[in-house]
Amino acid sequence: MRMGELPEVVSREAWLAARKALLAEEKELTRARDRVNAHRRRLPMVRVDKPYAFGGPDGTLSLLDLFEGRPQLVVHHFMWMYDIDADGTERPRDHGCSSCSSAADQIPSRLRQLHVRNTTLAAVTRAPYAKLAAFREWMGWTFPWYSSALGDFNFDFHATLDERVAPVLLDFRTESELADAGKPWHAGQRGDWPGISAFLRVGDEVFHTYSAFGRGIEEFHNGDNYLDLTALGRQEAWEEPKGRATPLGLHVGGPAMRLPDEYEA
Repeated sequence: MRMGELPEVVSREAWLAARKALLAEEKELTRARDRVNAHRRRLPMVRVDKPYAFGGPDGTLSLLDLFEGRPQLVVHHFMWMYDIDADGTERPRDHGCSSCSSAADQIPSRLRQLHVRNTTLAAVTRAPYAKLAAFREWMGWTFPWYSSALGDFNFDFHATLDERVAPVLLDFRTESELADAGKPWHAGQRGDWPGISAFLRVGDEVFHTYSAFGRGIEEFHNGDNYLDLTALGRQEAWEEPKGRATPLGLHVGGPAMRLPDEYEA
């Protein structure tokens, strides 16, 4: 990189003045985030009546079981990779999506800070549990991971989209709303999508309180939060100022995105 493309070199006093100006914007953003978080907590919730079944290390579990006795559950909807036959039959591969794997690779190995705050974190994927367990061991991950291949969970919570199975709701937009926005639904979009959902348990009743998709889940790629503090940023093509850094193609779904252990190779 050339020095002319980097931040201006100034005195410590000038840097401090610029930093204080940015601090005002950061405080405004913090207050806005607090407001949005409060609105999120005030969202209404929906009772989950369907008896979903999940595959796990000890056999079949219910959605209530996934809470591990705690009142809150956060679910990573983890995409899987499939080979698709000419007749539409899906054959799961031996590995998950590279972008979801990037997020999973940044889940803490110890979840006790969530646990002491009455919250369980788990991943749920539509592939068979044996595939998940083998991939989890390969990656060295320790977070709970369950298969939803036994039922409709993925479709009902819009983490798998296929208009032949259930009405499409992509980023909370129906097929007609997508068409009106100039982004019509097409068959190539069928399959798993990444997302996060939150659930609340009251006694033995379970309620769905929140879901997010798209850029709504990017902060769970925790490395981005560190990169946003740096002069070169995430090194993605959309970032300003233009020309500061060469885009690496490591954004979600990017051409250089790999499974975590493949970077070392």
